[in-house]
Amino acid sequence: GIGLLKLVGTHDLAHYAERLIKRVRLIRRADGYYCQFCVAVDRKETLEPSGNTIGLDVGLSDFYTDSNGNKEENPRFYRKREARRKKLARRVSRKKKGSANRKKAINRLARFDLTTSRKRKDHAVKLALSVMRSNDLVAYEDLRIRNMVKNYNLAKSIADAGWYQFRTWLERYGDIFGRVTVAVNPAYTSQECSSCGTIVKKSLSTRTHACKCGCKLDRDENAAINILNKGLATVGHTGSTLLDKENAL
Repeated sequence: GIGLLKLVGTHDLAHYAERLIKRVRLIRRADGYYCQFCVAVDRKETLEPSGNTIGLDVGLSDFYTDSNGNKEENPRFYRKREARRKKLARRVSRKKKGSANRKKAINRLARFDLTTSRKRKDHAVKLALSVMRSNDLVAYEDLRIRNMVKNYNLAKSIADAGWYQFRTWLERYGDIFGRVTVAVNPAYTSQECSSCGTIVKKSLSTRTHACKCGCKLDRDENAAINILNKGLATVGHTGSTLLDKENAL
């Protein structure tokens, strides 16, 4: 009942049969309105086998450390923009309730948060795509993010990292490219020695793994190797994935 709308976009929807378009939604965001099309199309792409397997240990100092010792920098999108956000929030509180200036200030704050969210998603999508293109199997921890953010000391940093979003896109690209993604139990991955299997107790402040067997590694690299070993040991088993719980993206 809203009449005709002019569609501005880069996707050629005429490429799909009308029967494949299952749902159309108008979505309001802080910077305008968007039209969302849900199209029933199975996306599958074929890649040449890379011969690589990798384990990923996510963290806060670095976004992740892989089993080869490589580290990905944590972008900290919210933390780097937090001072600016506080300034915009103060401007909202100073405006008179119900005034036009307050509505403008609220919109500026909302657009700021929207930009931060989009930056985080863009980082997760591009990083997940790069990882899945480069490896035949990716193992990672089956973290319960909802429980982890209950720690008020780390909640903001954990939410800012966007681990859940990264895992979601890893599994999605794994399905598209036919690559294996394995979520393993995170228990003792940081404490167990990747060389001999001995449990070496260490606090969060201890960043180096040193075992009596002579194995000395970065703490996160040791954990990533353990994650990869667990992933390889469980290949062939089926389990739930985040994609099973999500609606059509």
